[in-house]
Amino acid sequence: MADDDSRLELGEVIVEFTRNGSYLKCSAIHVATGREVSAMGPVNEPKSVERVAVAKLRRALASD
Repeated sequence: MADDDSRLELGEVIVEFTRNGSYLKCSAIHVATGREVSAMGPVNEPKSVERVAVAKLRRALASD
């Protein structure tokens, strides 16, 4: 699966989901650096919200 492969390239990433009504917040934390980003989206699209969070993490780490 492409999502799992992209996460492996980053190293260890912790992904956490928090539901707030019809919205889902996904936080992605890069273990080696402690960098954290989050993304929000509809509760019925958890994989999409996770993809966005991991992409944001990748961009955040690239800008360091």
